Amino acid sequence: MTGKGSDPVLSTGLASVLPVNPKPWWKTPHLLTLNGYIACLVLFSSTVGYDISLMNGLQSLDQWQLFMHRPTGAWLGFINALQSLGSMLFQPVGAWSANRLGRKRTVLIGYIWLALGVGLQVGAPNANMFVASRMFVGIAGAWFQAAVILVTEIAYPSHRSLVTAIYMCQYYVGSLLSAWVAFGTRNLASDWAWRIPSLMQIALPLVALPGTLLIPESPRWLTRQKRVKEARDILVRFHAGGDEGSELVAFEMDEITQSIMLEQSANAESRWVDCVKTPGNRYRLFLSVSLGFFAQWNGGGVVSYYLTMILDTIGITSVTEQTLINGFLQLWNLIMSVVGACLVDRAGRRALFLASTIIMLISYIMITALSGSFNTTGTAAVGTAVIPFLFIYYAGYDIAFTPLILAYPAEIWTFSLRAKGVAISQMANYGALLFNQFINPIAFEAISWKYYFVFLVVLLVVLVTVYYYYPETHGYSLEEMAVIFDGELARVTDAVSVNMERREKRVGVEHAEKV
Repeated sequence: MTGKGSDPVLSTGLASVLPVNPKPWWKTPHLLTLNGYIACLVLFSSTVGYDISLMNGLQSLDQWQLFMHRPTGAWLGFINALQSLGSMLFQPVGAWSANRLGRKRTVLIGYIWLALGVGLQVGAPNANMFVASRMFVGIAGAWFQAAVILVTEIAYPSHRSLVTAIYMCQYYVGSLLSAWVAFGTRNLASDWAWRIPSLMQIALPLVALPGTLLIPESPRWLTRQKRVKEARDILVRFHAGGDEGSELVAFEMDEITQSIMLEQSANAESRWVDCVKTPGNRYRLFLSVSLGFFAQWNGGGVVSYYLTMILDTIGITSVTEQTLINGFLQLWNLIMSVVGACLVDRAGRRALFLASTIIMLISYIMITALSGSFNTTGTAAVGTAVIPFLFIYYAGYDIAFTPLILAYPAEIWTFSLRAKGVAISQMANYGALLFNQFINPIAFEAISWKYYFVFLVVLLVVLVTVYYYYPETHGYSLEEMAVIFDGELARVTDAVSVNMERREKRVGVEHAEKV
C-alpha cells in the first residue's frame, strides 16, 4: 500500500485517497483478513486444472481402463469433453445466479453440484455413471465462476489487478495435485487406484470453504440491491480498518453509486441483449469472445492435451521421460503464470499480451522447424531440441493468457453485465476447448507436425488483433474503466470529486461551528 498520490498504477483520483500506511498489507489486520478470504476464493480455479490433469492421469491407469472398458476415439473424446460441455452450457445460468442471488451465494451453490459430481464419480458402479458424473463436475465450474467476480469486486483497490490475475494461476495448483495423487495411487490393486484421485477433486474446494463462508458479499452487488449501508460497512471494515471517516471508502462508495445510477439512467439492465446494444458493449463483447478463443486456439491445446503424441513424433517414447517432462512442464507453468500475474500492473495488460504472443509465435516457428527436420533426418538431437522451445512457448502463454483470461473480462464490463461478460468469455473458451479435444487428435494423427502451421497462422491473427484492438486498462478503478469503452459520458470521477469537495466543505463548516 502506498501513500497518497504516489501509486504509479492507479488513477490520480483513487491514488489521492489511499491512506498512508507504513506497514505492508500482511502486517495490517484488516487487509490480512480480506486477502486471506480472497486466497480461499482463488482456489476455485484449481478445479478445472485438477479435472483435466485427472483425466490424463486416469488414462494411464490399467484399473480405470478396465473399469471403463478401454475407451478410445470419439467415445474417449466425449468423456474428456463432458466437463467442458457442462460448464459451457451452464455458464448463462451461473451468470443469472450471480446477478440475482449474489456472488457469494452462487459460489456456495457450486459446492452442491461438485459434491454430486464427485459422489457419483467415486461411487460409480459402472462406466455410464462415471460418464454422467463428468457433467455435474462441469456444471459446478459454471457456478464457481462467480468467485473471480467476487474477488474483483471486493479486493482492495491497489491489490485488485494482482489478486484477480493470480486467480487463474491456481489452475496449475490443481493440475499438479492431481498428477501426484494419480502417481501415488497407481500401484493399488483395486479400483481405489482411480477412485481416490476422483475423491480428491473436492479437496481444494473444501480448503476454500471456511474463507468462502466468512467473506462478505460484493459491496457493488449490495449497492445495486439498495443495501447501501451494508455495502459501506463492508468497505469500512475491510478497506479502511473500521475508520468511518475514511476518504477512500467515501470515494469508493461515490464511484459505485454514481456508476450504478448512470447504468440505470441509460436503461442498462442485466439482459443478454444489452451486451450488443451499445458500441462500448459490442467492443467489450469482441474482446471477451476473442480472448476466450485465443486462449485455446494458439497451439496450446495440442501441447497440453497431446503432449505424449508430440513427444512421440520427436522420438521421445519412454514413459518415464514423458511423465518427467510433463511434470516439470506443469511446475514451470505455475511459476511463469505467477510471474505474469505480478507483472500485470508493472508492464500493463497490453504489453503482456503482445509479449506473450510474440514469444509463442517465435517458439512455435522453432518447434515446427525442428519437428520437420527430425521427421526428415531422424536425428535424436534435433528432436530433443524441441523440448526447451516447448518450455519457452509456455512461458509466453503463461505471462498473459493464464492470469488475464478471466481478470481482463471481469474488469472491462460494467457491474450489471460483469457476470454475463465473464460467462461469455468462458463459453468462447470452452467452445474452443471442445474443438481442440475433438479435432486436434484427428488432425495431428493425419498430418503430424505439419498441423503446427495452422497455429502459426492463428498466432499471427492473435498478434494483429491484440496490437490494434486490445486497450490498456491498468490504472483504472472498475468504475473508471467505462471511460475506455463508453467515452467521457461514462466518467464518474468528476461527480465523485464534486461530492468529495462538498463533503470537505461540510466538515469544515461543522468544525468551525464547534469552535
